[in-house]
Amino acid sequence: MSGTEDLLVEAEPLAAEIGAADPPALLDVRWRLTGPPGRDDYAAEHLPGAVFVDLDGALCGPPGPAGRHPLPDPAALQAALRAAGVRAGHPVVVYDGGDGMSAARAWWTLRWAGHRAVRLLSGGFPAWIAAGLPTSTGEESPRPGDVVVEPGGLPVLDAATAARLAAVDGVLLDVRAAPRYRGEHEPVDPVAGHVPGAVNLPADEYVAQGRFPAGEVLRDRFAAAGVTDAVPVAAYCGSGVTAAQAVLALHLAGRSDAALYVGSWSNWVADPERPVATGPASDA
Repeated sequence: MSGTEDLLVEAEPLAAEIGAADPPALLDVRWRLTGPPGRDDYAAEHLPGAVFVDLDGALCGPPGPAGRHPLPDPAALQAALRAAGVRAGHPVVVYDGGDGMSAARAWWTLRWAGHRAVRLLSGGFPAWIAAGLPTSTGEESPRPGDVVVEPGGLPVLDAATAARLAAVDGVLLDVRAAPRYRGEHEPVDPVAGHVPGAVNLPADEYVAQGRFPAGEVLRDRFAAAGVTDAVPVAAYCGSGVTAAQAVLALHLAGRSDAALYVGSWSNWVADPERPVATGPASDA
């Protein structure tokens, strides 16, 4: 399989897989930063056999100094994934409400947890509906899975390693909107600005409505931001959700070594001693 086939799936091929004898586990991870809860959308209508998994409560740890969406406790994550029917080595497909952000964080979390057989439904739930495919309502009751969570499947940065990457070792991509990067506007966190040395590449420059361009296009766009084959690269955002989507895009571009600063800006500004840069370019 190509890298894209390992990472993404379209609605109609997925429908065929769902109809097979041993379909993939489907995880509905619809989520909004400011509600209403994704579970309500799931209960009203979802892919046949899909199980709702809460981004905040199951796929991330509790918010605090480590960030608004820190790494989950491995034992708690394992319990949640098993309850959702995730089996060791068995394919998983994740989907969200269409922007691809929470699904990408779910994809990243499963990969980080050692489960490689996970793909994202391109275009999310809207793509399924647009294809005229059937849906279900209410709750599903999957057979419990036996997945074993083994953290470390994808690289992670903390604040110190993110700072070093930005200043010395490589490229740290800040994928928030440009006004947030420049420190002109901060709707969520208490301090505005960016990590000194980080390069701004807003998410809408490499993904649109949960769909990614071809790998060559992504490689060119990342190269324009300074990401070449010889340069280590990582991404951050406000709390590590949009940045997980950037890591997925980097995988599609051939950079499977791309790291995620999970705590992102919400972790960075939790320590008032950390420097904050503002303006259109950091330290340039």
